[in-house]
Amino acid sequence: MASSLLFQPLLLPNGTTLHNRIARAAMDSALADANHAPGSRQIRLYQRWAEGGAGLIITGSVMIQRHALSSPGSALLDSDRYLPQFARWAGVCRSRGAQVWMQLGHPGRQMLAGMGGCACAPSAIPLQLPETGMEFAAPRAMTEAEISEVIAGFARSALLAERAGFDGVQIDAGHGHLLSQFLSPLSNRRNDQWGGCLTNRARLLLDCVKAVREQARPGFGVSVKLNCSDFIAGGFDSQEAAQVINMLNPLGLDLLEITGGTYASPAMFGQPADHTALPPEAYFLPHAQALLAAAQMPLQLTGGIRSRAGAETALVQGVAMVGLATALAQQPDLPRRWQAGESLQPDNATTADGAPPSAVAMLMQTTERLGQMAAGRQPRSAVSPQLAMLSSQIRLRNLSSRYRQWLARQDTSGTH
Repeated sequence: MASSLLFQPLLLPNGTTLHNRIARAAMDSALADANHAPGSRQIRLYQRWAEGGAGLIITGSVMIQRHALSSPGSALLDSDRYLPQFARWAGVCRSRGAQVWMQLGHPGRQMLAGMGGCACAPSAIPLQLPETGMEFAAPRAMTEAEISEVIAGFARSALLAERAGFDGVQIDAGHGHLLSQFLSPLSNRRNDQWGGCLTNRARLLLDCVKAVREQARPGFGVSVKLNCSDFIAGGFDSQEAAQVINMLNPLGLDLLEITGGTYASPAMFGQPADHTALPPEAYFLPHAQALLAAAQMPLQLTGGIRSRAGAETALVQGVAMVGLATALAQQPDLPRRWQAGESLQPDNATTADGAPPSAVAMLMQTTERLGQMAAGRQPRSAVSPQLAMLSSQIRLRNLSSRYRQWLARQDTSGTH
C-alpha cells in the first residue's frame, strides 16, 4: 500500500522534492496571538499536522497588510518584528520532513465590518450575504498607489517568509479574496489597466507573482491558488481559468492549486450558488482535468477530498498533488494512517436531522475543531453546528475588539 502513487515523491520545477503527494491545504485557524504573530496555540496545532505525515503543509492565510485582515485572529507578516516566532512556526512544520509554504493573502472586500475601517477592493461593490449572518465592510475602489502597495506587500512578505525558514509561499487568488476579486467581472468594474478584459483583470495576479519571483531564491517554492470557477452567473469561469493558466505558464510556478467557489457561492463546501452538479468527492476534479492541457506546472486539486480512494483517483487522472483541509481538521494524522494501510475516512458533516449544514456552519465547525487541536485535545467528530456558530460569533466579537485596539496603538505609535 505504501508504494502507491499517493506516497511517491514529487520533484518540483524548482528542483526540490516533496516526500508524498498529500498537501495540508490552507485553512485559516484565526489563532494568531495579540500581535498577529504565530503563538503557542497555533504552533501546537501545526505540530499535529507535521506529525500527521503530509508531504507539504500550506499555512492558513498570512496577511500582507495590517489594515486588511481576513479575520481579526489572522497572522500578519509585514515586518521582521516577530520573525523569530514565524521561524519557530516554520521549524515545527518542517520537523517531520514536510515542506512548509506560507499562504499570503489580502481579503479585499471580504473583511468583517466589526473589525472597523474601510475595505479596499477593485471596485466599490459591497459583499452582501445576509443569510450567513455575516456583515462585511463597505469597500472603496483601490487607487493606483494602493495597488502598487499590494504588489510590494506580497513581495515583502515572501522575502520575510524565506528569511523565517519557510520553503515557499502560495499567493492566494481563490475563494473571492482580493486577487480573485480582480479576476471576476462581477467584482471588478474598473475601466483602467486593472479592469475590463481578462488580460487587465489578471494583471494584478501576474504582477504579484513576478514580484515574488524576483525576490525569492531559485529553490524557493512559488505557488498560486486559483479558482477553476467562481460558480456564479457572470463570474470568473473555467474558460477564463484556462486563459489565466496560460498567462502563468511563463512565470515559473512550482505548483498551481485548483479550487473553486467564493463566499457568495461556497462551492468549496460543495454548495455552489449556480447549482452546478459537483461530484460527491473531489468536487473540482472534472474542472482540473479540463485544465491539465493548459498547465505547464504541476497541479494540486483541493476541495471535498476525504478518502484515500478519492485522493488516488485524482492522482490517476493526472493531478500531481491532492490538498486536504476539512478532512485534516477532523483527522490530523490521516496521511500517516493511510500510508499504514488504514482505509479511514472522515465523515461528512450533518445537522441533527441528517441534512448537510450551511457552508458558514461547516466553516465554524471546522474552526471549533482547530481550536480543540490547538488546546492539545483530539478534535471531536460530532460538533453541533448551532453551538459552533454561537461560539464563533462570541470569539469573533472579542477578537475584533482586540484587533481594533491593537491597530489603534500601531497607528498612533507609527510602528512599521
